[in-house]
Amino acid sequence: MIAGWSLFFNDLTEQLPLVVDGIKETCKLALIVSITGFLWGIIIFFLSLSHRPVVKAITRLYMDFFIGTPLILILFVIYYGLPQSGIHLSSFTVAVTGFTLNVGAYNAAYMTTAYNALNKYETEAAVVQGLNKRQVFLWIILPQVLLSSIPALTNQVINNLKDSTIVFLIQYTEFFARARLSPPTTNSREFRRLLQPALNSSMLTFLPP
Repeated sequence: MIAGWSLFFNDLTEQLPLVVDGIKETCKLALIVSITGFLWGIIIFFLSLSHRPVVKAITRLYMDFFIGTPLILILFVIYYGLPQSGIHLSSFTVAVTGFTLNVGAYNAAYMTTAYNALNKYETEAAVVQGLNKRQVFLWIILPQVLLSSIPALTNQVINNLKDSTIVFLIQYTEFFARARLSPPTTNSREFRRLLQPALNSSMLTFLPP
């Protein structure tokens, strides 16, 4: 058993440069999609408040579709589908695009839930005072919605970090892919090599709720 752990730490030491580079890529991707998904979520949420039935229906359909569709399927459609139309994107661009569409839908849903719990008298009073729709949204609605949504939005950032490990399936070399770059010699070595990114993922997501 001691020998097994010794081999594990030897392998970890050998692969450490690759793993560190991979962790940087994972954190970079998670940070970018958290920002783009947050901003896109605000836009979708704003559109969902439209008084136009068509706009409200489209935003509702958008949220339902991207929340109900597995993220990996979204990435596969963009990565393998767009080249069929002559559009070629890098793995990183595909990852950011797919995540943004998915995360934005979730964030918009969180904000919508928070909005439904707000006291609507404040918005009505703001309208009476002469504020237009955008001013009411930016100064009255959005600050309260974001404050109420902090727990859900924070959890979404952690989920982004966890979910970023699947992008190795579209040839993006995050830390899971980097850990697999060196060829295994035995089944036990393969297990140890896969255990390392699992432990890294656990450490990256060991954050307070």
